[in-house]
Amino acid sequence: MAIGEAGPRSARRGSQSKRLEETMRGRLGRECVYVPSCRFGLFVALRHWCPPGGRVLMSPVNDDVIFFVVLAAGLRPVQAPLNPFDGTIDVDAVPEETWGSLSAVLTTNLYGNPDPAPELRARCDALGIPLLEDGAHAIGSEVGGRPVGAWGEASVFSLSKHAGAQAGGMLSLADPSLADAMRADCDELLTPPRATSELAYFLRPYAEAAVRGLGLRRAAWAALGLLGLTERDGIRMPLRPEALAAAAGAAPDLTAHDPWVRVDMHTYRLRSGPLRLRRIRHRLGRLDEVLRACRDGTELLLSTQWARPGERGRVQPLFRVPLLVADRDAAIAALARRGIVVGYLYDPPLDDYAGKDFTDPSPAPEAARWFARHALPVDPLRAREAVDVLERSGVRPAEPPEDLTRRGTPADAPGTPVREQGAPVREPGAPAHEAGAGP
Repeated sequence: MAIGEAGPRSARRGSQSKRLEETMRGRLGRECVYVPSCRFGLFVALRHWCPPGGRVLMSPVNDDVIFFVVLAAGLRPVQAPLNPFDGTIDVDAVPEETWGSLSAVLTTNLYGNPDPAPELRARCDALGIPLLEDGAHAIGSEVGGRPVGAWGEASVFSLSKHAGAQAGGMLSLADPSLADAMRADCDELLTPPRATSELAYFLRPYAEAAVRGLGLRRAAWAALGLLGLTERDGIRMPLRPEALAAAAGAAPDLTAHDPWVRVDMHTYRLRSGPLRLRRIRHRLGRLDEVLRACRDGTELLLSTQWARPGERGRVQPLFRVPLLVADRDAAIAALARRGIVVGYLYDPPLDDYAGKDFTDPSPAPEAARWFARHALPVDPLRAREAVDVLERSGVRPAEPPEDLTRRGTPADAPGTPVREQGAPVREPGAPAHEAGAGP
């Protein structure tokens, strides 16, 4: 018998993915379904819970890929007002008429800072609509005494972020009886594994290590740009509105939106092979170690002059710590000279990027614009190096406009510890290293 999808390889893949699901089930206390990427799992969830043409409240400071996933599901993105200091959804600033028009709420938990899930859960329950959680940046964060991802009807996670596996995701479900249906939906949309993709995935860490060891990181990026192998000229990908409008006519349809959804990860809907699954499992086994280091680095960064001021609460193991700086371009350049690459920037906000043809704009856009312009997402695993660079470079903290300052911040919000003036900065407890990338 040929060894194919129904043979021994398929059985091994199934066994490996089940072990990954068990690991995440233990973390969340909920049924989990392995998916090849967070964006793919989100599409499956949106298609299941939201009627075509429905309206989904989401954050305008978010990856444009997620925006296109919402469009691919045949839904209308509705941009929410944000807290200007951490990019979380400002529940009280959402107009009542907007709440009444929604089919679902989608959280972002940007950089690991939790959106106010208890309040959003209460709103969704009152309206009879689903809460869906994007936990890509927040695999170790908590809110309201529960892990991020344990509040919604469904939640999605990326194993490319904290786990650093550069592939894989997880779809978690409040109702375990839906797991088989979700797996069937995934099977319908997945594309077959490719040997060349598996080999490239296997070799990638060794190639990246060689580039780092030879100090060729910037040269490698420049070469990719000259060869036309990078898909973004700036922070946002090209919108291509005419083509996007044509694709919208086919929605819900993932294939029609593939040119936008695949950006930065062309394997997002590829069925995972054994090499990929084995490495993901190995990286997930080290997750607690990484989260401890992230928490230490986060605590250090949040003790600096560039951190959001005046909060109390448990420090989250953030994926990136959004420091607020006056001149972000200058800060990025200073960090780049030290070999610290700043990514995961989401500027301009999605309503400014896409316009009214494709989304309902936020009723209070200035907070999102200010945050998107001034947030400097720093890897907590390189916290000590980053602080040293920013101090030596004289980077100034951002001064928020008075109208934003008056809005204030909740005294018991999760994330930032209270910092006394002049308090010493503590060294993280684990050596810094680079986290895996990929939306």
